[in-house]
Formats: sequence, C-alpha cells, structure tokens
Amino acid sequence: MTNGWVDIKNADVILAMGGNPAENHPCGFKWAIEAKKVRNAKLVVVDPRFTRTAAVADVYAPVRPGSDIAFLNGLMRHALNTGRFHEEYVKLHTNAPFIVSEKYQFTEGLFSGFDESKGEYDKSAWAYEPDPKTTGYEVDHTLQHPRSVFQLLKKHVDRYTPEMVERICGTPKDQFLKVADIVTSTGNAARAGTIMYALGWTQHSVGVQMIRAAATLQLLLGNVGRPGGGVNALRGHSNIQGATDMAGTFEILPGYLATPRGELTDLKTYLEKVTPTTLNKQAWSSMNYWSNYPKFMVSLLKATYGKGATKENDWGYEWLPKTDGNYSWMYIFDDMYRGNSQRAGGTEPGPEGFITFGMNPVGIGPNSSKMINALSKLKWMVVGENYEIETATFWKAPKQYGGPDPSQIQTEVFQLPCSGFVEKDGTFTNSARWLQWKWKAIDPPGQAKTDQEILSRIYLAVRDLYKKEGGALPEQVLNVSWNYTNPVNPDLAEVLKEINGKAVTDVKDKDGKVIKTAGQQLDGFGQLQDDGSTMCGNWLHSGVYTEAGNLAQRRNNADPTGLGMFHNWAFSWPANRRIMYNRASADAEGKAWDPTRPGIVWNGEKWVGDVPDIKPDSPPGQFGAFIMLPEGVGRLYSPVLNDGPFAEHYEAVEAAIDNPLHPKVTSSPVTKKFKSNKDVYGTRDQFPIVCTTYRLTEHYHYWTHHTAILNQLQPGFFIEIPEELAKEKGITNGSRAKVTSARGSIEGLAMVTKRLRKLTVDGKTVWHIGFPLHWGYSGEPNHTGPLANFLTPSAMDPNTWTPEFKTFLVKLEKAEEKVS
Repeated sequence: MTNGWVDIKNADVILAMGGNPAENHPCGFKWAIEAKKVRNAKLVVVDPRFTRTAAVADVYAPVRPGSDIAFLNGLMRHALNTGRFHEEYVKLHTNAPFIVSEKYQFTEGLFSGFDESKGEYDKSAWAYEPDPKTTGYEVDHTLQHPRSVFQLLKKHVDRYTPEMVERICGTPKDQFLKVADIVTSTGNAARAGTIMYALGWTQHSVGVQMIRAAATLQLLLGNVGRPGGGVNALRGHSNIQGATDMAGTFEILPGYLATPRGELTDLKTYLEKVTPTTLNKQAWSSMNYWSNYPKFMVSLLKATYGKGATKENDWGYEWLPKTDGNYSWMYIFDDMYRGNSQRAGGTEPGPEGFITFGMNPVGIGPNSSKMINALSKLKWMVVGENYEIETATFWKAPKQYGGPDPSQIQTEVFQLPCSGFVEKDGTFTNSARWLQWKWKAIDPPGQAKTDQEILSRIYLAVRDLYKKEGGALPEQVLNVSWNYTNPVNPDLAEVLKEINGKAVTDVKDKDGKVIKTAGQQLDGFGQLQDDGSTMCGNWLHSGVYTEAGNLAQRRNNADPTGLGMFHNWAFSWPANRRIMYNRASADAEGKAWDPTRPGIVWNGEKWVGDVPDIKPDSPPGQFGAFIMLPEGVGRLYSPVLNDGPFAEHYEAVEAAIDNPLHPKVTSSPVTKKFKSNKDVYGTRDQFPIVCTTYRLTEHYHYWTHHTAILNQLQPGFFIEIPEELAKEKGITNGSRAKVTSARGSIEGLAMVTKRLRKLTVDGKTVWHIGFPLHWGYSGEPNHTGPLANFLTPSAMDPNTWTPEFKTFLVKLEKAEEKVS
C-alpha cells in the first residue's frame, strides 16, 4: 500500500477494482465515503458483480473475471490519446525518457527473449540502451524517440481501443468511456486519484501484471507519491502485511532481503549478486538506496547469530539456510504428492514431515484433492491451531475429495493448541504499513500456549538434541542468538526491540562521532552499519522501538498536516513515513503539485510535511523520487518481471475464449502449471461457464465456521447465479445447484441474483457465477460445507507463485434436492 487507509479521504477519484472494500474492508472503506462526502470524490467500481461497493458508486462497469489488464491498458490508451496524463510528472518522475535497446520486441503475444523449451524469458532482451558517452543509459527528455519507454508504451496500449476492451472484457463501450473520463480526469497537478485493489487482482496467473498495469496507469496520471493518490493494496487479515515483511515466503528474508541460493557460497558473492547498481549517473535518477544492502544484511546476521557472527566467519553467512529451487508452498505440496523432489530431477525423496502454523493448506490451497492426498503420504505433521481445521483432520475428508481410505494413511498428526489472537499481545501491521501494538484480552484456556512459546520450546528441544548428538553443521542451530529474559516464552516487546535493532558496539558517524553507545536502541535504519557494530532483525521496521520506547504503542491522534497522516499514532514503515515515494508529490523545484495537499515541500533548507522519502536536507534535483529502484524513477517499463516489461492481456489458464489480440498465444506462455495426475485443466467445450470466488463480511476466512454464534451470521454455502442462466438451467432461488470443474463437483443452495449479468465477449455470450470461500468439512456440524478450492486449478503467477483462484471454468446444473 503506497499511501494508507486514512489518506483515501484526500482523493478526487477512487477506482475500486480487483476488490470489494465495502464488503471485505468495511472499517477502512469509511475513508472512501469520507472522500465522497467532503471532497465530492467520484467512486468508480469495476467488478464482475454488482457488489456492495458498487451499490454506493457513482459509476459501475461490469468486467469479465481475469480481463482487468485489457481494461487498464484501455484507460492508459485513453489518457495518452486525449492528453489527459501528467506530462511534467512523467518526464520528471518516471522512466518514460529511457531508451530501450533494439533487442526489445513484442510480436503476436510474445516479448523478445522467449525460450519455448524452458517456458521462460531471457530478460536481457529487455535492457535499456547504454549511452556510449557515459556510464549510464540513453534518455530523451522530449519523449519523441521511437524506442523511448514513453513511445513504446504508447504503441503497446494502442491496440486496446474501447471496442477491443468491450470485445475482451464484455464491458459496454459507453460504460468503459464513462470510467475512462472520470479516472483520467486526475492526470494533472490539480487533481489526484487512488486505486483500491485486493485479491481480485492478486489471485490470477497474471496477477502481478494486473497490479503492474495499475501502477503504470497511476504513474502516467501522476498519482503516485501524492496525498489522495497511490496504488493501495487492501490486505485481508489484520497482520498479512506484517507476515510478509517478516519473510512469510521462502524467497525473502525479513525486510525483503533475498534468500541466498546454494551457489552463492560466501557473503561477498551474495552481495554482488543481489545488490542493484544505479543505472544512470545523472542527477535526475541519482541514488539507489539498495546500495545499503550490505548494512541491512550484516545487521540481520548479527541479530540471528549474535556473538557467533564475526568478520572472520563472514558474519555467519555460511550457517544461513540456502535454497536450491522453488520452495513456495504449492511446489512443496507437489513434491509431497509425487513423493520426490523436482529440484533434484525426481531423484530425491519428497518431504517426510510438515509443520504448519496459522495456515490451513487444505482449505486455502487450490485443487483440494491434491492437497489431501499429498498430506496422506507424510510420516508426520504438526499443526499449530486453536481449532481442528481441515488440514489437521485431512483423513476425515468426505469421499468426494478423493483421498485414500483412512485405514491406508500412516501420517502421524500432532495438533498443538495455539492461543487465539485475543489471547496474545504483540504487533499487527495493517494494510497502511502501520505497526500497532495490541494487548491481550484474556489468557489462553487450558494447555493452549502462545505461538512464541510453542516455537521456542521446539527450538530449544532441537538445540538440546544438537548439543547432545551433533549432526550436520550443528553450528547452524547452536549459534542462533536466543538471549531473551524468558527463553521458553519470550516477551514480544523484547522481540520487537530485537527487530528494531541496537548498537552492538559504539556506532560512529563518518566524522568519528559516537551516535549510539553499545547497547542503545537504534533510531532507524539510517544508523545500520556493515562492520558488525549494529544488529537488526528487520531493517524496514527499524525505528519502531527506540530509546524513546515502543512507538507501536503510540496513540496520539494529533494531525497538524490536516491530511490524516497522524505521525504520532503507532509507527509506519519505513521510517514512520505515511506516503511512500512522497518526493513525487512535488515538482522539480520542490513545490507541491497541489498546495492544498502537499506531501512534502522544499522550504529552502529541508523537506517538510511527511517524513521525506529522501535525505531530508538534500536539495531538489539531487535524488530521484524512487530511490529503491536503480533508475531512481518510477517504472512505466519494468525489465525485471518474469512475464514481460509491459502488462499484456492474457486469458486465464482455463480460457473462456481465444485471445482476440493474439489467438496463438492465448494464455501467458510463462504461467506455472503442474503435471501430476491430479493436475487436470478444463476446456470451454466441456466447462463453458466462468467461475470466481469471493469473501463475505461475516466470515473471518476459515475461522468462523468453528464458532457457534458467529457462524450463524452466514449459515451455509451458496452458489450465486445470474437470473437468466438460472432460468436456462431450471434452477430456482433456494434450490440446490451443482458446479463441476475438471477437478470435481460441489453442491450448494442457489442464490439467484441480478448482481451478475450476461456479458457478450468476442461476439459470444459468456456467463459467470461465483461463490464464497469459507466452509469446509471440519467445524460445527450444522455449519460445514464444501471446500470452494476443490474446484480451483493448480496454476500460478510466474513472479509470486500465487494460485489462480479468481478465474476458472465450470459447468452448472440443477442438483437433486436433499431429503431431510
């Protein structure tokens, strides 16, 4: 989230797309309503369903699930062709002037550099053009060069006419143009617009590119870095953002540092590989803040291994686990199911054991039958949960899920009773990147324990085994720093202090002056060093627990800016900054684009307003607004993603139509799929209807169906069906319906509504239906139901390996009524 919840009130236009915030984020959505009431902001909703968000919108436009990129590229084309883009911003704050090398091409659905045998792109084919006169790259500030990023983008989106958008998305041309007129009205200094999105964009085989398209649109309009602007990701649970920040996925360490691969055998090699270099030496692109990578990494190693990490042993880098392939959870389950590891060419055995905390893979994973069968091949599994979830009782799955007979399953399952969220303290990091401390309400019941105590007991027991028995590289475990006052049940305030970082020895500035004495808490990541004098568990969160105390506990609601920044309420990473890239809120001279909504401004001596995203006393022109990128500017063209430098419309893996733009390359050629006998994919001749999944306000994901009072708010599973389609199938409201994909069938009550409508796509009628994900076979007997993901395919985005939950093919039929 670039801006934050409260900042949405500063917008003139709000585009809600890829999410349903009124339903799924009702507390945060009040700021969209505030913008409508106070600023007369226009709310535009683009969604397959007429949602609760659409019900309060100024304009609603339907869109076929999975076709969002075509819609967004159409908006870009409209902005460029009508001149409704912020040209001064684009020249100053984006890579529009960069010249791309002649190797870059886009032909018939394929970018240059595609290797068909690998199903991957060679991204070197997308490089910028080197400038022979300097150490940087060629630029053209007039934006007229035919291979400038600006002209290439203009050419790329020119195919997305309103007629093509209608043909792909099913959105009537007149409604698309209404949306385009409102959204592009913000392409100037006087107005600002924001985008709110959620899993409706993320959960596609082209999910990253959907979000890239939104970012490109906002950069064109000059809306990034400005109050009332940005691309705002609405996280589902209260601490999803915090889990990601702290390395919730295998490929990152805390603070989004790269997990070392096996071939990076020493710290020097690792840092050379992962530390980006500045692309242009010109003032307008300037500094690349990732040049501080060594400081972040060495400080993390010191936090991990303490006194054991020394300069002589590479700060313990050798002990840090390395990867030899893809260990995202769908790959783990694929290895588990097949019984061998793809990373070793199938010659090594798959996992024997599995530990899962705070996750219900059988419920949230695609292709539930594969998940259940994979778990049945383990020797043991440990589940940390406060309820008996589907994963913990996978052998009880009903027969239709296709699992083995329970008598044939040898997996030994241990469920460790974890405390619930109200039974523990600590921080939540919300969508707006705010770390907010919460205090527990009650103690956990019976023998239930907090997560930190359970994990501590496991670690200490494993460490004792290594002390007693040795083993392969015991230093990896024995040298882990565990200096908590209560090592069995660490105080999470102590853990937060460790995450913030402290001085190990006296820390000095470049002039030799001591800025922190040994043992003091650091003020922020600007004080981190690469000489072992500092430790820090997560550089991004540094500043949250200083000598002033636990800033996550702050609750001062003073707002001197009047823009809802609330700098003394909790702590917002990074550096308590409320709007990221806020240098882009000002022009070349440091003056606010809109003086009534200044992000930061240059007062002649320093930047004032929000916490500046650059050195506070650096004059305009010294640093670019995007100092985390090698270019120093925002990317309209991104040469680092795995599926292309520009967003392009591709159909879902289970495609409802041939791609009108390039029918020979209908779906993305680099989407990741699996090939086990459980991984079957449907075609539109057998499964002609598009299906999607969604959430409801009353559901706490898969939690509330275990809770006797809460589960009555939504008493059962239902299938939402358009009126005309229901009539065609002989299905009435409240009767039973059956939905079948290539992977199986589920049944539920039919909810026949007007919220879904018939769409004409590429000259054909395409229907879509949907149902909420939430239920399962565990929980209160009267509140169980089918797993929605029994029907979803094992197909993934090639950048994040996120499954394609939001678009898959099914057939619909009337089901036999159950006899009571």
